[in-house]
Formats: sequence, structure tokens, C-alpha cells
Amino acid sequence: MPRLVDVPGYTRFWTASAVSAFGSQVSGLALQILTAVTLSASATEVGLVSAARWAPYLLFGLMAGVLVDRCRRKPVMVAMDLGRAALLGAIPLLYALDRLDIATLCACVFAFGVLCLFFDAANHSYVPQLVPRELLNAGYARVGQADAVAGSTGPLIAGVLIKLLGAPLAVLVDAASYLASGLLLTSVRAPDPVPDRGARRGLVSELREGVAWVYRHRTLASIALTSHLMLLFNTVVSTVFVVFALRDLRIGDFGLGVTYACAGLGGVLGGAFSARVAKKLDIGATLIAGRLLAAVGWLPLVLAHRGPWALVCVSAAFFVVSGAISLESPVEMSYRQAVTPDRLRGRMNATIRSFNWGMVAIGAPLGGLLADHVGYRFALSVGLTGAVLQALALTVSPTRGARVTDEPEPLVPA
Repeated sequence: MPRLVDVPGYTRFWTASAVSAFGSQVSGLALQILTAVTLSASATEVGLVSAARWAPYLLFGLMAGVLVDRCRRKPVMVAMDLGRAALLGAIPLLYALDRLDIATLCACVFAFGVLCLFFDAANHSYVPQLVPRELLNAGYARVGQADAVAGSTGPLIAGVLIKLLGAPLAVLVDAASYLASGLLLTSVRAPDPVPDRGARRGLVSELREGVAWVYRHRTLASIALTSHLMLLFNTVVSTVFVVFALRDLRIGDFGLGVTYACAGLGGVLGGAFSARVAKKLDIGATLIAGRLLAAVGWLPLVLAHRGPWALVCVSAAFFVVSGAISLESPVEMSYRQAVTPDRLRGRMNATIRSFNWGMVAIGAPLGGLLADHVGYRFALSVGLTGAVLQALALTVSPTRGARVTDEPEPLVPA
């Protein structure tokens, strides 16, 4: 059986992903500290900044899928990486000029989200061109493990960088990582054919075809719909967590770094066992088990109180949730690619991710509003309850019958 290291271009592709993943961990924490501490934002404002990051997926995601299916995918990824490097580099400059406030930060983060949207649509559709089908799960799992390793070390290093440089300057590390990723991707030599222009139809017609493929598919429909709900309720929890941890539990900036490091460690372990579990349980059972574990994993966070056990509780929650997501995510991703024809992959990925991250744009301000007007613990409980319900819905859906041997099916006519 071929190995990933023998696949031309995969090592450089993986390296580019790992470099940008590390930088994203640094800027992720830095932007949270910049928003909540440096700019003294309320929970609602924290939610609005997070919503601005993901709103482009809801607004433009479906269109991005159509456009990506009309283009070679590697040039799109390179251009988006270089654009993200320039945009993140502008944030510390604006801060130095005393021009950075919540509204300006939201605008920067929104533009950054647009670039991420197009990169993601191209990136996930490019992997099946790079990696043979029998290695797809392993290919996605290795990228997921790189993300998890970055998640286990990035927040701790980010904490040190924020302490030494301040949150605005720490964002520059991510800008440099996107620059490095873009340059690495330019050197990847792999098939990236120009899509057949003769197969094009109107923008709306192609958009509808992509949406129909996802939501009329026997198993993809339930996977997609429950994943939308999972992102909605997980975002309620993760948005409230930042303010809850800093202001109520008082775990501090370092505690945040430790928590995210534990999440990264859980992600490494989850990704390491993903292929084995899928082989033993098959696709449907693995997805259901991962979703259930990820949902109930938030319980220690909801029950946490200020004191010596606070950091242990929140770290345990993030460890379990991240591990469960990293266990099921590569399985879901490889299954989605395997049952979708190449000409529809850009639209399929963009459709699912658009509504997934669109739910983040809704869940972030919702979590902030619930926290500000009702209470932190109530908002966390809403997120936990919703996450459990979507996982239970998946257990009784047709996804139970998803198998590794499933092939692309004919598109059900409207």
C-alpha cells in the first residue's frame, strides 16, 4: 500500500498547513486578548468580533464554491495566503497609529474571513487531487494532527509572545506564517487541471446544483445539518468561555494558554486513533461516537467554579471535546470527498462550510448576549444542551448506515 510520504507534493502541502496552523494558534489567542483585554470589550462585543470572522461563510460561501470549481485550486490558495499575511500585518500598524477600535477590528476580521473562505473551499477540494482515495483519511488525519500539535504548543508560546510583545504585535507571527505557507504551496507540484469551461452553466444554476447535492444526499444531508447545529452550540460555549474564564474563573492569560494546549493534546490523540477507530467501527458509528463524546465533553466546563480546580475542569473539557472532534473530523472529511464527484467537490465543501461557519457568525453574538443578559453559566448550559441534542439526532439519522465502501450517487433531480 502506498504511503503519504511517497505522494508527490503532499509533504510540502502538509508543511504549509502546519506552519499556518501554528501561526493561527498564536493570532487566535492574541486576538481574543486584544479584544477582551486591550480594547476592554464586553461579552457581546467579543461575540461580534467572532461573528465578523465567520460571517463571510454565511454571506458568500455558496458563491465561493461555484467560483472555486471554475478555477485551478492551487493559485487560489497561494493568493489567499499572501492576502491574509498582508491583512493581519495591518492590525498592529493600526493599533500603533491609535486607529484600532472594535468596529475597525471587526472590519479587518471580516475581510480576513473572506480570504479564509476562498482558501478553505480550494484547500479541501485540492486534497483529493493530491492524495489517492485509499489514503484520503490518513491525509486529512495528518493535517488534523498538525493542527492539534500546533494547538498544544501554539497557545503556550502565544502566551509568552503576548507577555513580551503585547497582543497586537503577536498577530504578526500569524502574518509571517501565512506568507511562509503561500511560498511553500507555490512549490507543490501536483495535478491541478483547469476545469472544463464547456461544462459551465449559470452561476445560480451551479450554486443550486451544489446545494442539492449536499441536502438531498442519503447520508451527507444528515451529516451536514447536524454539523451546522454542532458549530452553532459549540460557538455559544467557546465565545462565552473566554470571558467566563478570565472574569469569573480568573484563570488568567496563562490559564487560557494551558487550556488550549490541552485541547491541542486531545486533538493529537484523537487524530492518531481516527483511522483505527474508523476501520473497526466503520464510518457511521465513528461519526456518531465522536459527536456524542464531543457534546458531553463540555460538562466539566459548565460545572466549573472559581478555585484550584477551575483550570483542571476547563482543561479537561477542552481536551475531551477536541479529541472527539479530531477523531471524527478526518473520517467525515474523507467520506465527504469520496462520495462526491470531483466537479462538485468545491461546491460541496463550500456549502457545508458556509453554513457551518455561518452558524459561528450566529452563535458567537448569541452566546455573548445570553452571557451579558442572563449569565455565563446559563449560556454555557444552552450550548451544552444543544450540542447533545444534535449528536442524538445524528444517531437516528441515515448516517448510521454510512460505509467506507460508499461511492458517489446520482444527483436526485429537483
